[in-house]
Amino acid sequence: MMLVLTKKRLATGCALLGALAVAAPLTQAVAATANTTFQVTATVVATCLINANPLPFGNYTGTQTDATSSISVTCTNTTPYNVGLDAGTSTGATVNARKMVGPAGATLGYALFRDAARTQNWGNTVGADTQTGTGNGSAQTLTVFGRIPANAFPVPGGYADTITATITY
Repeated sequence: MMLVLTKKRLATGCALLGALAVAAPLTQAVAATANTTFQVTATVVATCLINANPLPFGNYTGTQTDATSSISVTCTNTTPYNVGLDAGTSTGATVNARKMVGPAGATLGYALFRDAARTQNWGNTVGADTQTGTGNGSAQTLTVFGRIPANAFPVPGGYADTITATITY
């Protein structure tokens, strides 16, 4: 089907459009809005993270040897905590008499303390020999003070032990 526009049809269409434009009132478009609110909630659970650094004594020559290490504790603000250190992995070791193991099962005794004077043993009994603190939301550093006593002369070689640091909160 072919649409043929004649001058008459074109004139009639334009007249109709013009009439519609005059008849329609000019109004501005108005945007409508509505509001509501909602709550946002969360529950903060007390939590702590713990990291420890190695404690290298270096070369031991039979004289008292002291060294330090650090433990980093990050707990939620106001969360009380206790950090304990176990006896290590050496057979027969206790928190009061730790042992590093060396060549052919030889041992080298050492101790870990909570204070620089090395008078407060660091064990793992909460309320007795652990390090206490209160979280502030940032990392807190605890120093581990180690000592190998004088006059130990085991077999020469490398000695090692593994300590587990536990945080109770």
